[in-house]
Amino acid sequence: MDLKLNSHSKILIVGTSGSGKSTLARRLSKKFNLIDIELDALFWKPNWTETPQNIFREDILNAIAQGDGFVIHGNYNKVRDITWANSEIVIWLDYPKWLVMWRVSKRSILRLIKNEVLWSGNQETFQKTFLSKSSIILWAWNTYALRRQQYLELIKAPEFEHLKVIHITNPNEIDRLIFSQIT
Repeated sequence: MDLKLNSHSKILIVGTSGSGKSTLARRLSKKFNLIDIELDALFWKPNWTETPQNIFREDILNAIAQGDGFVIHGNYNKVRDITWANSEIVIWLDYPKWLVMWRVSKRSILRLIKNEVLWSGNQETFQKTFLSKSSIILWAWNTYALRRQQYLELIKAPEFEHLKVIHITNPNEIDRLIFSQIT
């Protein structure tokens, strides 16, 4: 694979919740001085309030316009026409369900223990994480197969044939497929 990332690269990282999108995005952003566009940070307002769709879309476009290169991470289907269309490379983190569930559970527990503050001052709570129908763990479980099917179809869709797709099925492949290719 001939992958030449630089400060002008336009990268989108997708994958189910807990797959490591943000971790990889931060790594790429730091290495190549790319604008880090975390869709969750743009979407979630205080008290887990959702940003209205028109403002969310505008915020994404404004973030993209801030420089020559970026790394977007997130799965928001309603803005795919912006995120996928403006990217050159899609990195799909497609890990086994057991690994994703382990990661999202571990991450949630650590966030609870550390009282980690997320976007707009939001925090995960025991109630929301483990006892709610909107639990991120339940969300990851219930959307895993759907996301996988969506991405299998999207990477073959004619409107996205301009994209170079890097399909990663094992976290150990990240350094080999992405960082070892850098010249």
